[in-house]
Amino acid sequence: MELTSIIGWIVFGFIVGLLGRLLVPGQQPIGCIATTLLGIAGSFAGGYLGSILFGGAGGPTGSWILASIGAALVLAVYLLITRRSR
Repeated sequence: MELTSIIGWIVFGFIVGLLGRLLVPGQQPIGCIATTLLGIAGSFAGGYLGSILFGGAGGPTGSWILASIGAALVLAVYLLITRRSR
């Protein structure tokens, strides 16, 4: 894997993580690195859901939308788990 590919995933993950955080109401006590990891995990989750529901992600725009929805779902699950443990 090339360095530019890794940097691209990091930037994409951060942007998608921010979009996912906008979709979930309330406070999310996570930083920039966790937001990036959230976006990367969300893009995988969104891609998986897209392949199940639609047989694909639907091009570049669909990829961004599904990745953001996936990030919001991953964040919601994370918040449920961490709030119950408190």
